[in-house]
Amino acid sequence: MSVPVTSPSDSIAPPPDDAEPAPPQPAPRPRAPMSLVVLATLAVCYTLWAAQDIILPVLLAMFFALVGNPILRFLGRLWIPRFLAAVLVIGVGLSGAAALGVQLVGPAMDWAQEAPQQLRKVARQVQNLTKPVQQANLAAENFARAAGGETNRRVQIVRTQLDDPYRVLTRAPKLAASVLAVVLLTLFFMIYGQNLQKHAIALFPSRQQQRFTSDILRSIEREVSRYVLTITVINTLVGLVFSGILLLLGIGLQEALLWGTVAALLNFAPYVGPFIGVTLMLLMGFVEFSDPFKALLPAACYLALHTVEGQVITPIVLGRRMAISPLILILALMVFGWLWGMVGLLLSVPLLVCIKLVLARLDGTQGWARLLE
Repeated sequence: MSVPVTSPSDSIAPPPDDAEPAPPQPAPRPRAPMSLVVLATLAVCYTLWAAQDIILPVLLAMFFALVGNPILRFLGRLWIPRFLAAVLVIGVGLSGAAALGVQLVGPAMDWAQEAPQQLRKVARQVQNLTKPVQQANLAAENFARAAGGETNRRVQIVRTQLDDPYRVLTRAPKLAASVLAVVLLTLFFMIYGQNLQKHAIALFPSRQQQRFTSDILRSIEREVSRYVLTITVINTLVGLVFSGILLLLGIGLQEALLWGTVAALLNFAPYVGPFIGVTLMLLMGFVEFSDPFKALLPAACYLALHTVEGQVITPIVLGRRMAISPLILILALMVFGWLWGMVGLLLSVPLLVCIKLVLARLDGTQGWARLLE
């Protein structure tokens, strides 16, 4: 039996005339040099710092709008128009803040006037306790000067400070304008935020990009609003519980509400806020109580309450979806606190949550999202 032999040229059939050519492979996108990335990062940081008078009211308004969006959706289910619901939410929020401020301004002024005198007494007590150590240091210093041939005469430096009485008056209109801008922007974001979002998404050329961007923005709005509203409720409960603890320790109602409000506000800034809170409660304890053991109780109760909230309650309520690495969180607190001060500390966690959600949805950046966990 003979086997037909075919040449390689005969075994390959010629391509048909109507065959479509293979689509060209997209060229890989060139990567920017590291020096350009560093310069761009520095330029962005400088812009965020230089334009903070414009950026911060917008970010704060978006923050408050995210807090109010779940409430607006609930009121929408009750057939309340969005405009009326937004005005109602803003009105209730401002009324509650004003009522709380009226209750707290008196104790805050009284404590601010009495605290320096009380702290001087505490400082004298601490100085008496450390007086032997100071005397030993002074004797060692005099002995070293005598051995070196120096005189015992000290150079006294007198520092003068010029107080400008008009500084407060010039800052008051600027602060009032910033507060008014935040309130108006919050109202407009609540009313017109959805339409603005739809028009911005419509600028994308393809439907796939529009759908993808819409999904990301919807995810950010849902998750961040849920996170911010949950943290707000938890911190409010922490402030109320701490106020009750101070009442049991014998502190007046208004002053207990003052320190409970301070504890609730400081709890929005992780790590930094509780550290400042423990320091303030320690000073407050020494001012309020003469017994050293009783003076430590407010700081100890605040620390125990914050530990239970941070290690038990918040992880159970939020779960692992919003988990952020403590190292990344501390770095973000340092960066945003350096850029925007106390407002940056309050906004650092919501901004990190937004960045993590965006990175988790974009192709090729899921690794960076896992890096933040």
